[in-house]
Order: sequence, then structure tokens, then C-alpha cells
Amino acid sequence: MLGGMATLNGKPVSPDDLLPLALVNLGHFTSMRVDGDGIRGLALHMERLVKDCKAVWGADLDGERVRGYVRQALDGQTQPCVVRVTVYDPNVDMGHPAGAGEPHVLVTVRSAGSMPPAPLRAMSVPYERDLPEVKHVGLFGALYARRTAQLAGFDDALFIGRDGLVSEGGTWNVGFVDQNGTVVWPQAPVLPGVTMALLQARAEHRVAAVTLEQAKGMAAAFATNTSIGVRALAAIDERELPTEHPALDRLRETYLSIEAERL
Repeated sequence: MLGGMATLNGKPVSPDDLLPLALVNLGHFTSMRVDGDGIRGLALHMERLVKDCKAVWGADLDGERVRGYVRQALDGQTQPCVVRVTVYDPNVDMGHPAGAGEPHVLVTVRSAGSMPPAPLRAMSVPYERDLPEVKHVGLFGALYARRTAQLAGFDDALFIGRDGLVSEGGTWNVGFVDQNGTVVWPQAPVLPGVTMALLQARAEHRVAAVTLEQAKGMAAAFATNTSIGVRALAAIDERELPTEHPALDRLRETYLSIEAERL
């Protein structure tokens, strides 16, 4: 649920403004967890928005303007919360998307859950996201995979590429702890998640190709994103995994020790 009025370029958004986003579904976004007056990895989130705006729209995005819209949207909000910034062009036309190139900034706010949430049971699903390096709004494939997993009794989907390698989860990066206690991030086309980047910059790890069978043989596995921090995986398919491990404790401690950046 939204925690307050949605704004477009700092003004209340109208249903007509939202129709192109709902019906054409072309755009990109980032979501940020707000604790107190700051956001962990704020600079990385802003860099993502600027980079993706250039990739999707061929346009420059003013990061300071976006920060102002976010500050405005958070005024009076109960925290912790998650603020989402979506960049799209309300004038986009499905028949001529190349004619759009004046991106607007939609800001919405929702409440945030406690960290870390309960361990996650994941079902492996063959799927590769379009343009995985961009955090885009084209979520049909990912959400269909998540629905498939949930209908089978799991919490979410773990994506497996055509090469048989593990890539990422429904809306999260995945990491593993091998039998030596080393953190392993999959080498695959994935969204460069902010939480993952923050941890990679501060915690010892290696990056390697991980098959599904190798994933099931790890000492532990975890999901990361801005909303959940570091969340243990309790199972991959039929394989149960330990949800307690010293490496997971260290990752959580490392993440929570990162100082939030003020807006």
C-alpha cells in the first residue's frame, strides 16, 4: 500500500498521468529503504537512476532534483518505509516509443517490514530478465515466475539461465556461502543491486559461476535487496538449507553498520 499521495515531478499525480505507465509499461525505477533521516547506498541509487535514464530514454536526469522530490514525499511519513522512484514519460505511445524522451519522476512511499524477514523458500525457475543491467518496470516475467513458485508452495523464484547457471531472484540478488565459509556471488547477467554492491565493497567474497546443483550444495544461501537487507534462504527446491551461519551473521552486521546517507 502507498503510505501517502503519489507525486509526479513533485505534484499530485493524476490517473491520466499514470495510464501510460500502466498500459505501456516502459520505464525504470529504484526502491530505497528509509530508516531515520537517511538511506543506505543513496549515492548508488542516484547513480542507478541517472545511468538507467540514459539507457532507457537517452536523457540526462538531475539527481538533485530527484532528491528534492524524495524529501518532499517523505515529509510526515512514518518510518521505516520504502520510497520508490519511477522514471517514465507520460507521453509515451505504444506505437511510437522512440518518440518519447522527456522522462518524469514518479515518487511513491510504502511501509517497510522488519529486518531481517523470515527465511525464504525458493523454487528454481528457468528465466532470464530482459536488459538485466537495468532496473526496469517490465516485471511480468519475474512476477509470473514468483506466482508459479508460490502456487507450488514456495515463497519466490530463483532464476536459472539457459546456460544452467543461477543468476538472481524475483526482485533480489542471491549469494551463497560455500563449505569453506566464503561468500560467493553468482557470475551471471544480473541486476547490479545496491545492497549487493555495498556488501561486496566491504566483505570478503568471490564471484563464480554457480550451477543449480552447486547452489543446493552450499553451506548457506541468502537474498539481498534494499527492503530486506540480508535474508536467509531456507530451501532451494527440495533441498533444505541452514538458515544460521556465521557468515550470514557477519553479512548482516556489516550491512547494518553502513552509515545511512542523508537526503
